[in-house]
Amino acid sequence: MIILHADSNHPLLLKKLAEAGHHNIEAYDQSMEQILENQHLYDGIVIRSRFDIGRSFLDAAPNLKFIARVGAGLESIDVEYAEERGIALFSAPEGNRNAVAEHALGMLLSLFNKLNKADREVRNGYWNREANRGLELDGKTVGLIGYGNMGKAFAKKLRGFEVEVLCYDILGGVGDDNARQVSLAEFCQKVDVVSLHTPWTAETNKMINEEFINSFSKPFWFLNTARGKSVVTEDLVQALIQGKILGAGLDVLEYEKSSFEQLFTDKKEMPEALQELMLLENVLFSPHVAGWTVESHGKLATTIADKIIERFGRGE
Repeated sequence: MIILHADSNHPLLLKKLAEAGHHNIEAYDQSMEQILENQHLYDGIVIRSRFDIGRSFLDAAPNLKFIARVGAGLESIDVEYAEERGIALFSAPEGNRNAVAEHALGMLLSLFNKLNKADREVRNGYWNREANRGLELDGKTVGLIGYGNMGKAFAKKLRGFEVEVLCYDILGGVGDDNARQVSLAEFCQKVDVVSLHTPWTAETNKMINEEFINSFSKPFWFLNTARGKSVVTEDLVQALIQGKILGAGLDVLEYEKSSFEQLFTDKKEMPEALQELMLLENVLFSPHVAGWTVESHGKLATTIADKIIERFGRGE
């Protein structure tokens, strides 16, 4: 097959596909318009986050057999229309689930022990021991919203701590030895930590809002290594100020552009809620890199290549 690569990825992806007899076309610098001009020539396309693939793109690609996204989700693709067209869709949550789990754990421990705040103070000559007294994770109840690849990986990491792990998911029967599946009502009553592990869909869009936060019986810590648009930033800020949320670890933001390498750059255009969020000491940020480790870079590429080869076989 002739496979177009719209985004650069780990060299293993090109290598494995070429070894399987497929022909790779690298188009990292081409615009969507340039790619569309010759899209009828390609059997498959591999993307990451540079642009969305919607109905008009798919209509211009009559011979397209698959779209592969080197990442955990497919939100940049019109999944329903692609499936109507019989186009196979591949993603690679298996490739970076361990990285996301480790990042979430690191954020949680850093927040509990005020490591980011303490580090800044020591660098500035302040030795504030009492003000930086931390909390222990043991004895807490950690709640996971979404219990797929990422949620299960995080729950596995938590086995080394004396914690209760609960999960809530719209699908039934997903709980396991690492997390007990509960109703949303029980979840909101018991958890001390909420970690989000859901894809971005119509159901999860702006899901973490004032009403949702107020449904919890006690203040909680919040982690988001999933999707920024699932959180209403203004409501999150107010909850942090009011003490309803004790601290937040955010790898993703509501205001990210479609490509996380090109996060907003003009601070004059920065939303007020985000400016307020960045002033809070009990918030820890990272630039959408939870699943982007050195190791996961290769795992994602290998996972996608293996799925393409398994489905379509080897070339002539």
